[in-house]
Amino acid sequence: MLYSFLTDYLTIIIFLFMALGLSIGFIAINFLAAPNNPDAEKLSAYECGFEAFDDSRMEFDVRFYLVAILFIIFDLEIAYLFPWAVSLSNIGIYGFWSMMIFLGILTIGFIYEWKKGALDWE
Repeated sequence: MLYSFLTDYLTIIIFLFMALGLSIGFIAINFLAAPNNPDAEKLSAYECGFEAFDDSRMEFDVRFYLVAILFIIFDLEIAYLFPWAVSLSNIGIYGFWSMMIFLGILTIGFIYEWKKGALDWE
């Protein structure tokens, strides 16, 4: 049982230990070899060339996240068009109309979001 496990997974275990060893080694070498001479200029906060005038943990408007999520959703759904276009000759008319229904639902969702004002940035 153990021999079978080792013959199947020994190379993976060796690579994991090598990756772990190299990662720890690189971190240790960086920690030991990097110069450590901080001064006031290096330790100062940099924000566009002037000192920060407000807390960095300020609230963001929720519309920023909404637009970002909507972009990701519509972008990922559009990504389904590429494999569909490549295999269009193989999937036939059923595949064509299935994608047209999918695009119709996507368009309805986009129009709904547009009419609700989710894409307005004011």
